Amino acid sequence: QVQLVESGGGLVQAGGSLRLSCVASGSISSIGGMNWYRQAPGKQREVVASIFSGGSTNYADSVKGRFTISRDNAKNTVYLQINSLKPEDTAVYYCNADLWVDGRLKNYWGQGTQVTVSS
Repeated sequence: QVQLVESGGGLVQAGGSLRLSCVASGSISSIGGMNWYRQAPGKQREVVASIFSGGSTNYADSVKGRFTISRDNAKNTVYLQINSLKPEDTAVYYCNADLWVDGRLKNYWGQGTQVTVSS
């Protein structure tokens, strides 16, 4: 069974840091683009960072300079380093990835990890 599993969320004070991880497992041939989304209470899910198979990255304006996305292809893992956390970063963070499975490119979501920032 192919799945994405996030970890690393938690409760942190404003100004602190967290490192989120997302591991893809199962019968995966290779991995295309990988993304981190977040959804705050009462708000729509939004993409915060993307990293493509070649390593190029994109960030939402609200997180530029504070968030860093990276990937380890050997470990089928994508990371999100979050620095200078703000209360408005409080959300469930979701991993999303395009995975080659059984010769087809499919999009998968993780179950989410909660990040709570106290002021």
